[in-house]
Amino acid sequence: MIWLWLGVGLWSGLHFIPSLARGLRASLIERLGEKAYKILFSLGVVGSIALMVLGWRSTTPVEIYQTPPWGPPIASALVLVAFLLFGLAHARTNVKRFIRHPQLAGLVIWAIGHLLANGDSRSLTLFGVLGLWALVEMPLINRREGRWVRPDPVPPRAEIRPVATGLIIFAVFLFAHPYLFGVSPIPS
Repeated sequence: MIWLWLGVGLWSGLHFIPSLARGLRASLIERLGEKAYKILFSLGVVGSIALMVLGWRSTTPVEIYQTPPWGPPIASALVLVAFLLFGLAHARTNVKRFIRHPQLAGLVIWAIGHLLANGDSRSLTLFGVLGLWALVEMPLINRREGRWVRPDPVPPRAEIRPVATGLIIFAVFLFAHPYLFGVSPIPS
C-alpha cells in the first residue's frame, strides 16, 4: 500500500504547489525556466499516476465496508458524468457558467462513484484521498484566482465535441479498465 500512498501523496503535493506554495513555484520557474518547470511537473504527475497504478495492483484489498447492491450501477452512471465533465472542462462550454471547476467536480463525482462500488482499503485510499484533494483544491484555487467571473453563454453546438471527447474517454477506460487495474467495471 506504500506505493499507493506515495502516488496519491505526490499527486496531491504537486497539485497543491500553485495554490499553497506560490513562492516555491515562482522560484523554480525562475531557476529552471517555465518550460522546464512544466516538463518536470508533468513528469511528476505521470510518475504519481504510475505509482498509484503500481500501488493499486500490488495491494491486497481488505474490506472496510459493505457497498450497497445499487452501488455498481450508480457508480457507472457517476463515472460517465465525471468523464463528461472532464471533456467539458477543456473547452468553452455552458457548463462553466454553472460549475466553476468542472474537472475537479468531475473528479469528486468519479471518487464517489468508485466508493459506492468498492468498499476496500485500497479503494478508500485512492478514491477517498483524491476526492478529498479535489474538494480542498477548489476553494484554494478560488482564493488564488479571486472572484468568479462567469463566462458568456456559448451555442449548444460548441458542447458537441467536448461531450464526444468525454464519451470516447469513458469508452476507452471502460474497455481498458481490466487491463490497467485488474478489475472489470462491467458486471459479468
